[in-house]
Amino acid sequence: MLDALTWVLTQLGMGVYNLAYALSHPASWLDWTDKKALVRFIYYGASKEAFFALAAVFLIILAVGMWRRQFLWGVVRAVEGFNNMTGRFFAWAALAMVLQQIMIVFLQRIFLRAYIEVSPFGYGVTKDVSWWAEELKFYNALIVALCCAYTFAQRGHVRVDLFYAGMSFRAKRVVDMIGSLLFIVPTMSVIWMYGWFFMWRHLVTPKISATDKLTLLERKARILKWNVETIGFSPNGFDGYFLFKILLVTFAGLLLISGLAYFYRNLLEFLEGEESQDKYFDKDPLGDELAEVVAEIH
Repeated sequence: MLDALTWVLTQLGMGVYNLAYALSHPASWLDWTDKKALVRFIYYGASKEAFFALAAVFLIILAVGMWRRQFLWGVVRAVEGFNNMTGRFFAWAALAMVLQQIMIVFLQRIFLRAYIEVSPFGYGVTKDVSWWAEELKFYNALIVALCCAYTFAQRGHVRVDLFYAGMSFRAKRVVDMIGSLLFIVPTMSVIWMYGWFFMWRHLVTPKISATDKLTLLERKARILKWNVETIGFSPNGFDGYFLFKILLVTFAGLLLISGLAYFYRNLLEFLEGEESQDKYFDKDPLGDELAEVVAEIH
């Protein structure tokens, strides 16, 4: 037990050092004209070192927040505000999806067009109708991947409640804190780690594996090259499926950060009592208005 605790504390200390080194030497992993910098970015993006660096940041923010609670509230508001802004923006993809479907039906069935040309800002894009039809999946993926954190911030996800409703205010906060650390964070970490290398296997060659060591990747760097996947399911279908891999990683990252911010919020509400419930909570009024309309109808 003592050895395990020592190992964790050592990794957290190294996480602080690695984060400080990465921030002070950005060219070592962001200068992608150097292929070794690119493979370092790929390797460390879903590594043990990155996980403990994030854990160290989480604990540092927590420690500062216990000293200055308003700082921790600021972190919560920043994360929730970003999630709300992102979700509200990409929710418009639903409207774009409907309008594009209508356009496809009219042009293909009524005007018998095999191709559709769009020229935004003077740049023409001409694609087969099947390409535009398959692209609708991408709009759906945008909504799912980029609006999940928004829905979580708005507390719109389905919740199975067996004992929660009858608990006291502070007991609920404890349950939510435990849930965020034991369920949200581990699940999103696993999705990120597997999704990260899954994404890069469709962006560069030679293929990179999660089991590859950094020394092996640095040797591969001399033959590394961009090879973005542009193969569709049909000959003239949508060929941007690599974007779905990017969205998978983005989804995991947004919900991972949201889970940590949810822990902070519940901790603050636990410490400050019931008067702090839903403090700074920016809830969209649409749900309440819809409920009132439904109640009036009934």
